[in-house]
Amino acid sequence: MDRDDNIKEQKHPLWNACIQKEIERKPVAERSSDPASQLLLEKASREGIETAWDRYEAQNPQCGFGELGLCCRNCLMGPCRIDPLENGPKKGVCGATSDIIVARNLLRMIAAGAAAHSDHGRDVVEVLYLTSQGKIAGYAIKDEKKLKALATEFGLEVQGKSPEEIARQLAEAILDEFGTRKGYLQFLSRVPQKRRNLWETVGITPRGIDREIVEIMHRTHIGVDNDYVNLMLQGLRASLSDGWGGSMAATELSDVLFGSPQIKTCQSNLGVLKADEVNIILHGHEPLLSEIVSQVATEPELLALAKEVGAKGINCLGMCCTGNEILMRRGLPVAGNFLQQELAIITGAVEAMVVDVQCIMPSLTTVAGCYHTKIISTSAKAKFPAALHIDFHEKGDQALQAARQIVRLAVLNYPNRQQQKVCIPENRMEFMAGFSKEAIAEALGGSLGPLIEVIKSGTIRGIVAIVGCNNPKVKQDFAHTTLAKELIGKDILVVETGCAAIACAKAGLMRPEAAAQAGPGLSALCRQLGIPPVLHMGSCVDISRIMSLAAEAANALGVDISDLPLAGAAPEYMSEKAISIGAYVVASGIFVLLGVVPPILGSQNVTHLLSQGVEKVMGARFAVEPDPIAGAKLISEHIEAKRKVLGI
Repeated sequence: MDRDDNIKEQKHPLWNACIQKEIERKPVAERSSDPASQLLLEKASREGIETAWDRYEAQNPQCGFGELGLCCRNCLMGPCRIDPLENGPKKGVCGATSDIIVARNLLRMIAAGAAAHSDHGRDVVEVLYLTSQGKIAGYAIKDEKKLKALATEFGLEVQGKSPEEIARQLAEAILDEFGTRKGYLQFLSRVPQKRRNLWETVGITPRGIDREIVEIMHRTHIGVDNDYVNLMLQGLRASLSDGWGGSMAATELSDVLFGSPQIKTCQSNLGVLKADEVNIILHGHEPLLSEIVSQVATEPELLALAKEVGAKGINCLGMCCTGNEILMRRGLPVAGNFLQQELAIITGAVEAMVVDVQCIMPSLTTVAGCYHTKIISTSAKAKFPAALHIDFHEKGDQALQAARQIVRLAVLNYPNRQQQKVCIPENRMEFMAGFSKEAIAEALGGSLGPLIEVIKSGTIRGIVAIVGCNNPKVKQDFAHTTLAKELIGKDILVVETGCAAIACAKAGLMRPEAAAQAGPGLSALCRQLGIPPVLHMGSCVDISRIMSLAAEAANALGVDISDLPLAGAAPEYMSEKAISIGAYVVASGIFVLLGVVPPILGSQNVTHLLSQGVEKVMGARFAVEPDPIAGAKLISEHIEAKRKVLGI
């Protein structure tokens, strides 16, 4: 008996009735606002291919206990749930109330999200360390200026030292941040003193990246922390270790290794696939793999092999945050965001989808089984049954050899493409990307001063960061793009990362021409600088760029971050990383609007704490508003209130 047969035999008697029920599928126009996605959803339906939207609709109605955060599986006396109905159980077996269960569940989501981003950061630091010792081929220090600036920030002497020696010492210092004994993270020095004092008073100064994540897991074990306020404070502390620790390390050292992003024009959406070339999609989150694969794909020997098999060339493309990483630095096209990963394969034109970690659907191998596409996994942390696994180790020349093997496999798969199944949408959109903090300052003449001045003068009313994923609960890209349009129309500059950035890129909001959709002040500024009203700032870990930008502006004005006319929004989020991000943004003093209801409504106390109570301490709070037009109104009112207090 194989594993699947064993599972089937153990199913609940109602299982067959559940899976055989008729699923009412929404029209494609209600599933996605993206024309390319709509086209391929129609194709998927004709060809009998299941997508994330189908699986979401099959799950409905989703578990009410889960949606409210009232399930607990933290010990083997359970699983337990709190029933909000009058006669249902009000405590778990151990006596845990709804407040305790909801808070513990939310904390574990923060821990997972912080771990994902911070482990990404650790991998980048380790590659810098190996590069500094000459123990790895294919990688080099590409931004010496930033390397020296970071080393100085960490108190290291740079005078008279080689870049390799500086890089080694910096990598060692940042590796120590994961388990530091000094009791704080070095990047906190960027934060205004008033905010740091607040964290110290409240007791949430992050003491080490790994330590805070471990402490969450300890506190949420049965019989440890049973005070929902105390639990939530630890959640904020762990999230800060992500935003001002692991994520910041990932961003800063990726710039050192691969070069700080500069403003450039790129292309987006599934129309970037090419009918006459080998299409390789690089999907996931870590730039360590994608940089090397896209590098070796230009080697003459592999290009010659592509011509031998009948292709005109090799077309490397990005998906999700890996796409954001390589487009910022290499200018390579981005094929799409989270909900387009299956659709890319359904085009029938992808020879290989190469994945590393995070946001990779297990369904990809099933979808690929209907086409010629090879799914190639590369990380020991993320293996997929039925995928071809090629270990990608960043030691010696192993990374280069693995990358060459991957590209060669993709090229040799080109003749297996089934032309009758190929359907590449025509939809593609040019956009501007690469707006790192340094690139923004350069565009403004060398500093952020002019940006601060146009905010003070009212030319632009404030800045909003729109971030996060897609979620099949929300019409794909609609909330991202609608919120952005509403905000820029109110003279509010929008900065974006992650899948939100890809959504607005596809919609044309990251073109200078989009200034016509902005209010008069923002429009005039964009025309003067030749920039769009929505700025692409990178992948999801690069929200740390936005935080550094906010801190620098606050320091320049001599105020706290919470005093600034800023806001954050995650209209379509779905991942635990987004929960961690939202927590560290609020803890840093920035109002956050969520478009998807988090699993906290089962506890009135936790809901009140996060939506109201936290503002009294942190100067910021969460709000939930699924309607992006109403959400834009909330954000605009918040920004105008901040301007009034500042007297600007």
